[in-house]
Amino acid sequence: MNPVRKALWYIESHFAGEMSLDAIADAAGVSRFHLSRAFPAATGRPVTGYLRGRRLTEAARALAGGAPDILAIALEAGYGSHEAFTRAFRDQFGTTPELVRARGLDNLDLVRPILMDDILIDEKRLPPLAPPRFVQHEPMLIAGPGERYSCEGSAGIPAQWQRFVPHLGSIGGQIGNVAYGVICNADDDGHFEYVCGVEVGDFARVPREWSRVRIAPQKYAVFTHGEHISTLRNTMAAIWGQWLPQSGHEPADAPTLERYDERFDGATGLGGVEIWIPIR
Repeated sequence: MNPVRKALWYIESHFAGEMSLDAIADAAGVSRFHLSRAFPAATGRPVTGYLRGRRLTEAARALAGGAPDILAIALEAGYGSHEAFTRAFRDQFGTTPELVRARGLDNLDLVRPILMDDILIDEKRLPPLAPPRFVQHEPMLIAGPGERYSCEGSAGIPAQWQRFVPHLGSIGGQIGNVAYGVICNADDDGHFEYVCGVEVGDFARVPREWSRVRIAPQKYAVFTHGEHISTLRNTMAAIWGQWLPQSGHEPADAPTLERYDERFDGATGLGGVEIWIPIR
């Protein structure tokens, strides 16, 4: 069974009580690191963001129903004070608990349950994966512009590549003609750094404002995404949600790489890209 469906069942069955990312990962049968990548790949939301949104949605429903004690609702939602609850509530909905209690749920963007059957339907649409090859790669230095994204707000990545591509071939110390998309420095809330870069011999001659990523020696499972680049997320979802749980391999806490060689055509988005998943 897909670990994301297990995680959804656990969240929907237990979010009124104490809950942590570790507990959700245990219930899903995978590591915390694995779940924090598989869940966004399948749902477009980070695990912690979905949990927080579901708790605050149920709190909003209780307030709109006339719950008299906001602190009691805050405590039930996992917040230790009225102030902390109000901050989180405003960040989620753009309004205060008091106003929702007075005016109801009109125009509130509630976080509704993701149905486990919807994940099953999506799984049927995922591309078939050819068996990966396994590579033990030597250390690399990658340099290029980096931006921080959330899993819900990563639409700026193509524009990031558009700004970077004119630099290819003229970067000081560049090694080879392969470009890399490096996914690194992720946190539990689904934020990550994405670096468009190339391998360099050293960092001395790259622009000061660019990111610098040191890739340690690492074993990778290498998959080929042969469809249009816009469907890359589907292949990622198949890797994290289907292949990894069934493979017997554990993902390593290291950067994931997208590798673009001379076969990839940036004008059409075709030609294929390799996805390098770090494994233990």
